[in-house]
Amino acid sequence: MAWLWPLWGDHETEYAHYAAHVARLIATHAAPPATSLLSLACGGGKNLHTLKKHFSATGLDLSPTMLRQAAALNPECAFVQADMRTFSLDTLFDAILLEDGVSHLVCRTDLAATFARAYRHLRPGGVLVVTPDVTTENFRQNQTTCAEAVARLKPAGVDVCFIENLYDPDPADEHYEATILYLIRERGRLRIETDRWTLGLFPLAVWKQLLSDAGFVVHEHVYAQDGAQYLSLACVK
Repeated sequence: MAWLWPLWGDHETEYAHYAAHVARLIATHAAPPATSLLSLACGGGKNLHTLKKHFSATGLDLSPTMLRQAAALNPECAFVQADMRTFSLDTLFDAILLEDGVSHLVCRTDLAATFARAYRHLRPGGVLVVTPDVTTENFRQNQTTCAEAVARLKPAGVDVCFIENLYDPDPADEHYEATILYLIRERGRLRIETDRWTLGLFPLAVWKQLLSDAGFVVHEHVYAQDGAQYLSLACVK
């Protein structure tokens, strides 16, 4: 279903708002000023579309399909296919953005491994930015959202509605389920596809402790968009 990703959220508006926030955090905390950036779990490269205006940017993701999308959107950037838990590059960066693909890490060991890899690939004084989408504190059982495809990006004759539901079947563990329904109409004919993912659900204190254990000094900043607030963590090496 990766072909639908460019239609789910406009890189020039919705994603640009968050990417500008990331750039401000890096400018606030990086010393010396940052000129290079690595985007971990970059997906289709929507945040890179804005960040490449501020930094020499590289994207890293496990999915070759998503990397092809990211490269088509950002031909100026370099891309690497690798796992954010185990990657090893010859380059050090001034800044790293850990994208929301981090939600797919479902155990503390994998989260800690990713933070350690990010620390290893930063120059001293560099900044890692991560904004947990969902933590134990802000999780809402059975939260359901609906979004329409970005009008100007839809192929001719195609319309799509995205319905996302979050549910925790066992509050005693550190996982929750995200179920996505895709209502796809191709020249008026409807088909329905689904995705179901198990994602990590950790207290904010766990995020901060694992980042501190990796060697980072953690600074907290509030990020607000569309009436919701999230806590961004700007983590300095």
